[in-house]
Amino acid sequence: MKKIRKLFACALVVPILLSCSSVAFTGRNRMLLYSDSEITALADQSYNELMATTKISTNRQQSDMVQNVGARLSDALSKYLASQGQMSVLDGINWDFKLVQDNQVNAFCMPGGKVVFYEGIMPLLDSPDLVAVVMGHEMAHAIARHGNERMTQQALSSIVGSVAGQVVEQKTSENGRILFEAAFAVGTQYGYLLPYSRKHEYEADEIGLYIMAIAGYDITQAPLLWQKMSAQGGSSVPEFMSTHPSDANRIKNLEKLQDKARKIALKVQ
Repeated sequence: MKKIRKLFACALVVPILLSCSSVAFTGRNRMLLYSDSEITALADQSYNELMATTKISTNRQQSDMVQNVGARLSDALSKYLASQGQMSVLDGINWDFKLVQDNQVNAFCMPGGKVVFYEGIMPLLDSPDLVAVVMGHEMAHAIARHGNERMTQQALSSIVGSVAGQVVEQKTSENGRILFEAAFAVGTQYGYLLPYSRKHEYEADEIGLYIMAIAGYDITQAPLLWQKMSAQGGSSVPEFMSTHPSDANRIKNLEKLQDKARKIALKVQ
């Protein structure tokens, strides 16, 4: 029993001591167990597999807008981070912006900086400002290392579940062990992993707004875009069971951050 307790303590304490860092712009503390190169290698593999079966958009106007907004945001971000002595935030990130033929209303950014927009989202993004809202959000996931952090959380929850399960197995009946495993699975999913994912979405909204402001885009368009998204139907999944915040909460948060975003933008003028 003592050995199990020591293993449990080491599984929690050692990674915390070795892997703590903070997120650019927000300063939130986080834990990353994996290197940028490890995460980027996995991301690049997934990206290459996706692009092997995906066609690049032939819509020149929309493609140009995606690439131009991406270039403007990434250039402004680099200049800002250089002025703050924080260029290390971009270590391992090589930006690339593409529009692909797909009717999904979606966009994503791989940890290494590969950003993909789907044609299906473009009817909602009929101006560079609106493209910048989504682009900034997706780029924020990369610079905040959210993919690394999510993998770290899942790895740690697996370790904790395994160790705690061994402790319970020695102390309870078979029925008690089964109940524990079920409770741990539900508690981990809804009490830990998904709330962190919602936290990442809020953080990406926030950092994305700052990147927009630094690049000179109209940040008032950010909450307006989510109002537009909400009018399209939004999500029917309750927020506590979702990996994304509700549209109403995103709008409220983005409105609250407007003044702070403008102050950050003034630092590079």
